[in-house]
Amino acid sequence: MTAEKSRLRVALVCNTAWAIYTYRRGLLRMLTECGAEVSVIAPRDRTFEPLIAMGCRCVELPVASKGTDPRDDLKTLVALFREYRATRPHVVFHYTIKPNIYGSIAAKLAGVPSIAVTTGLGYVFIQKSRTAAVAKRLYRLAFRFPREVWFLNQDDRAAFLEQNLLAHPERAQLLHGEGVDLDEYALAPLPPREGFIFILIGRLLWDKGVAEYVEAARRLRVRYPHARFQLLGPVGVDNPSAITRTDVDAWEREHVIEYLGEAHDVRPHIANADCVVLPSYREGVPRTLMEASSMGRPIVATDVPGCREVVDDGVTGLLCEVRNASSLAGKLERMLTMDAQQRAAMGLKGREKVAREFDEKAVVERYRGTIRAVSGISL
Repeated sequence: MTAEKSRLRVALVCNTAWAIYTYRRGLLRMLTECGAEVSVIAPRDRTFEPLIAMGCRCVELPVASKGTDPRDDLKTLVALFREYRATRPHVVFHYTIKPNIYGSIAAKLAGVPSIAVTTGLGYVFIQKSRTAAVAKRLYRLAFRFPREVWFLNQDDRAAFLEQNLLAHPERAQLLHGEGVDLDEYALAPLPPREGFIFILIGRLLWDKGVAEYVEAARRLRVRYPHARFQLLGPVGVDNPSAITRTDVDAWEREHVIEYLGEAHDVRPHIANADCVVLPSYREGVPRTLMEASSMGRPIVATDVPGCREVVDDGVTGLLCEVRNASSLAGKLERMLTMDAQQRAAMGLKGREKVAREFDEKAVVERYRGTIRAVSGISL
């Protein structure tokens, strides 16, 4: 390890430390092994401890993800500005809406190079509300400043360009998903059994199509009582689209849904399922679908940006219409009644697609090249 490498300082900023730990461990490993000082700046959660164990420096950040009070957002901006002025990172990567907006402004004010990574456009492009309109104006201001703006799919990049949200369109770059570790999410055979398990994995948000999933489950349980419909992920999260524990309790009492809570490791749940479902309204490139395909699980998802990046309709899974419980129920029924060998073949095709297009190693190399180009320091 050279002294030059040990001096490299990289910061990753997100509205949850959990997302940094869960989705970017390969990047963190590469940086720490190369001797970089890595700062994870996010609200404190249970992943601070494992991040510190990996060699990262964790900094608690105030972020009101659901809030619209400008005083809270000013606190976020000021906290980031002070952090950047104090530590002078060579490059900062911002993820999710508020870090992207306020972090990009703070980095500019502090004279620090930054990259904005739009992991999904979320409620800003799903809802037509005053809050969404304000967010777009803030994007237009803030995205003047990053060296590059990375999008996870072509649709998201096109949306920003069409709505003139990028002062420097040439800085819009495509990062084809954030990748999955093919060894960690190894191929697992479909479980041999009489029953059938569908699972939806992710933060429990209405925008993830959970209402449509529940309604489809209601309809199918009547005809296919052996079918089980599971939900795995945090409830009541800090998001405008959050589902409450009261909603989940009602579905459980109705015996239509099995709520599995949260899991540090989703692999046993994917391995135990016959099909992974994500009826989302819009995504970046959903990690849960890449993980499911990597493990050989067929998928049912919506034909929307992000999901259709991962799912080849009729080949690795099935796509349904967005916000349409009837269409979703039809695709789930088709998956349920499909020959087991057909489902297994879909899963294998999914594994091949992930290995070809979403290998985490390629994503880590993209980060490595960008850090070298911005900082002038080789890793």
